[in-house]
Amino acid sequence: MNDQRKVKRPPSLLERAADMFGLDPAANAPTIDVSNLPPEAPKKAKKAKAEPVAEVLPPQSVDPVGDAAPAVETAPTPKPSPRKEIAKAAPAVVPTRQGSIDRERLASHGMIVPGTPVTGISEEYRIVKRELIRNFGGVGNRPVLPRGHRVLIASANPGEGKTFSAVNLALSLAVEADHDVLLIDADIAKPSVLEALGLDDGPGLMDALADPHLPVGDCLIQTDIPGLKVMPAGTGHMHDTELLASARTEALLGQLEAGAPGRILIIDSPPVLAASPAAVLAGHVGQTIMVVRADETLESSLRDAIGLMGACPHIQLLLNGVKFSPGGRRFGTYYGQGGA
Repeated sequence: MNDQRKVKRPPSLLERAADMFGLDPAANAPTIDVSNLPPEAPKKAKKAKAEPVAEVLPPQSVDPVGDAAPAVETAPTPKPSPRKEIAKAAPAVVPTRQGSIDRERLASHGMIVPGTPVTGISEEYRIVKRELIRNFGGVGNRPVLPRGHRVLIASANPGEGKTFSAVNLALSLAVEADHDVLLIDADIAKPSVLEALGLDDGPGLMDALADPHLPVGDCLIQTDIPGLKVMPAGTGHMHDTELLASARTEALLGQLEAGAPGRILIIDSPPVLAASPAAVLAGHVGQTIMVVRADETLESSLRDAIGLMGACPHIQLLLNGVKFSPGGRRFGTYYGQGGA
């Protein structure tokens, strides 16, 4: 008699973050209801009993019908995206600036290095990006998430790894065959995307918002990775929150998507509890990734931050700074070479 044992898939960083804060991804779906977060205890909470890890899926809607015939299961067909049809009809914005990414700098900071052998960090972000693409692509039984191609990367406090996650996610998405990515640095007070990538500073997001006559292409950098463009934070402005809350921001984002039906916008947000623009930016996106630093982010901080991001309909947690045990999952050792 054959002893057939089912091997559980190791949980991803998204699932581990949800489990750490008492969220059942199979039951509650990726959207986080702050009221369901566990009450904060003065001491470290006791680890809950591990439950089977399931794929994160949104709850299915039920249509009230009368005596309907038995349903026949058919293969789900991805729904067309209205945004793609609009984007095809408009001309694309062409960056006027060029820049080469500093691979040595990425490597020294433990980040994904384009064109190098697959590593554990690149495999982790492969899993994260697949989840994001499924959310807005209408894959399987998931509905198309409105504006889901706009992803805000945020954290409750500084130093929890939001820029690290935003850059790695953008680098991973840049090699997708059906998508390209525009990485926008919206942390106006303390921008760090250009420093992480080793790119030169110049006009960016705030310049485009403050001056409607400035060509948007002058605010974009085409990197030496064909699928990756970068928009710097630009010149600081005393009314940055008001500009980001204006209709001009929505118009600018639409212009950046024009002519690029497969484009994904990755927006590096200011820390939610440290700067007001984060809550405003949440209203312009369809997905928010809240970066949670292992053993550092407090439940109270996370609860407060998610409460401020209510304008975004879909929030997920991403666990950062995990210390892997010797016997734990080690991605990347299977491959001899490859990219993110």
